[in-house]
Amino acid sequence: MEDNYIEIVKTAVKAIDSKRGDDIEVIKVSSITVLTDYFVIATAGSNTQLKAIADEVEFKLSQQGIEPHHIEGEKTEWICLDYVGVVVHILLKDRRDFYQIERLWEDGEKVDIDNLIIKE
Repeated sequence: MEDNYIEIVKTAVKAIDSKRGDDIEVIKVSSITVLTDYFVIATAGSNTQLKAIADEVEFKLSQQGIEPHHIEGEKTEWICLDYVGVVVHILLKDRRDFYQIERLWEDGEKVDIDNLIIKE
C-alpha cells in the first residue's frame, strides 16, 4: 500500500508547488506512528493562497479518483487534508512557526522532493 501513498505525496507536492506554496516538506512517519505514513507540510502566504493550495491538492487527487477521508480547518489559518496514509498540512507562516509540526515528527524520515518542485 505504501507505493500508493508515495503517489499521493507526489501529486500533493506538485499541486502545492503549482500554487506557489512555500517551504514544502515531506516526512515519512510510518515507522514511528500508526496515525499515517506521510506528512506533507507547506506554508501559504495568505488565507486566499491557503484555500487555493488546499483546493488544488484536493482537485488534483480527485482527478486520480482519490478523495480525502477528512478535511479540517477550511475557514482557519491551517487546513489539514487527511488521505489516511498521507496527511497534508497547509499553514500560514505564523501558524507554522508557532506549531512547528516538523519538530514534533523530527524522528521521521525526511523525503527528498527536489525532483518534484519547479526551481526558479
